[in-house]
Amino acid sequence: MKLFKQLTLLVISSIVSMGLTAQSYYSPAFGLNGSALKTSLHNIIKNHSSQGWPLWSYFPSTDTKSTNIVYDIYSDVPSGIPPYTLAYGVNQCGTYSQEGDCFNHEHTWPSTFFNDAYPMRTDLHHVLPTDGFVNNKRSNLPYGETTTSSWISQNNSKIGFSNTYAGYTDKVFEPIDSFKGDLARIYFYMTTRYESEDGGWSNWTMANGAQLTPDAITLLMAWHHADPVSQKEINRNNAIYLIQNNRNPFIDYPVFADCIWGAVDCAGVGISNPEWAQQIQVYPIPTHDILHLNYPSSIKIHEYQVYDILGRTIITSTLEHKTISISSIPNGNYTIVLNTNQGVIRKLFSKE
Repeated sequence: MKLFKQLTLLVISSIVSMGLTAQSYYSPAFGLNGSALKTSLHNIIKNHSSQGWPLWSYFPSTDTKSTNIVYDIYSDVPSGIPPYTLAYGVNQCGTYSQEGDCFNHEHTWPSTFFNDAYPMRTDLHHVLPTDGFVNNKRSNLPYGETTTSSWISQNNSKIGFSNTYAGYTDKVFEPIDSFKGDLARIYFYMTTRYESEDGGWSNWTMANGAQLTPDAITLLMAWHHADPVSQKEINRNNAIYLIQNNRNPFIDYPVFADCIWGAVDCAGVGISNPEWAQQIQVYPIPTHDILHLNYPSSIKIHEYQVYDILGRTIITSTLEHKTISISSIPNGNYTIVLNTNQGVIRKLFSKE
């Protein structure tokens, strides 16, 4: 945890969207920890623009994997070939009898626990297009990790008994590992967005009102660390911001979760790069095998380090040219720290 505390601050200087900077959007929350940080984030993301039901027209902007194909976390296999795909304009539910028939709306935080009320019902941060059959199988089950599976979907999502929650003897729904972090950050968003706005919400295994239970926090924090923020989440967060004018802070600043529910100190979060750092450009983003740098001759870059989303050092080297080979590192989100004659700066990039 100490290493994570020291290095995770290296990954928080991202530009978040359309000229909006993390510095301006989250400035009231910087330097805070624990409940004070959570409440400050609530005040930043509350009062979003509530949309009308249903949400079909928004999904092509928020959840498209490739041309006209639905990005469905209950059927997709990011590291392999999905068992089937669902298309916008073709596979919208309707009725279904088996997996692969169609997609509908999945309230990842089951809507029955907030009585289908607005704005929760149409909050796109937690409403995803998913296979209707699998969605129905999940029903209102809590997310968890199964010990004995009673049903497995075609992409290996599972339903089964679990010891995730003390005193809970019913079944849980376990998504595949590639989407566990996505769901953790969705739940962190929900408990933060609706803090103190959960009158009439039900208590259930994962939460009392909008307040996550201790067992849920333990599970979701483990998922948050094991499955870091993906480009899918970044793209989705940006798209939703354009629609409903609020963001998921735990995608933009994953460290916020540790500063609220863990032991990380966010006192240094939000320290910005100096103005001269804007003269250094890192592109393209996302990139593939080569990262390019552009900067004036007055700036000399001596060496650089590349860190992954958990703060682990991936590359350390001197800079001989204005290109950096990243062909040897896996796809994901990274921070490059540039040691220059003007000082040290950080830039965010992603590889896909």
